[in-house]
Amino acid sequence: MATRAADLKVATVRGLTRDFDGRRVLDGLDLDIAPGEFTALLGRSGSGKSTLLRILAGLDREARGEVRVEGEVAVAFQEPRLVPWKRVLANVVLGLRGPAAVDRARSSLAEVGLEGHAGAWPLTLSGGEAQRVSLARALVREPGLLLLDEPFSALDALTRIAVHQLVLDLWARHRPGILLVTHDVDEALLLADRVLVLDEGRVAHESAVPLARPRHRDHSDLVTLRAELLRRLGVNPEETA
Repeated sequence: MATRAADLKVATVRGLTRDFDGRRVLDGLDLDIAPGEFTALLGRSGSGKSTLLRILAGLDREARGEVRVEGEVAVAFQEPRLVPWKRVLANVVLGLRGPAAVDRARSSLAEVGLEGHAGAWPLTLSGGEAQRVSLARALVREPGLLLLDEPFSALDALTRIAVHQLVLDLWARHRPGILLVTHDVDEALLLADRVLVLDEGRVAHESAVPLARPRHRDHSDLVTLRAELLRRLGVNPEETA
């Protein structure tokens, strides 16, 4: 039987369970991510968001359940995790093979606006620049699934806005499926097609965000969605106004 486009998934998770020292962090979690879909994942601290990301990235193999990921997977973490003794270009090309690897890495740096920093050392970069290099390193592999583990949280407010737009531009150009882990409800609503809330080890709530980008925080639909998501997270929306 032919597979319909609507049935295609870049990631499929069924019955995912993960325990740490007798504590169940993920408890029979199910999740689908479609190709090109931008999904954000919210949850209280310790709810298992980063654990799920690590499992999808293949960095945690102790979980039980079914995990299927189609194509290449790339990760950008909260800390850029650049190798300090390698220059920027060498960090981006890290792990790539073939005669075109360096050209691809240079092109990826150009996409994030850092073509002039190819020979720089990581310690000379600002926080925003380092995170841009991290994104270039992830996207140079043309992943089917891009995992973002709170990559904006250490950035100042203005830099965060600029990197938000950069991520949207790169996503529109390359169209990977994206799973963004964040604590920031507004960030999730401004960026994602769909926002999930993780609670008690499972996806407890899902909200679609059917608004064109760019989005504005004070749009009435976003205000309503924000209040609902905050309540799901155990926060009184009136206390955050």
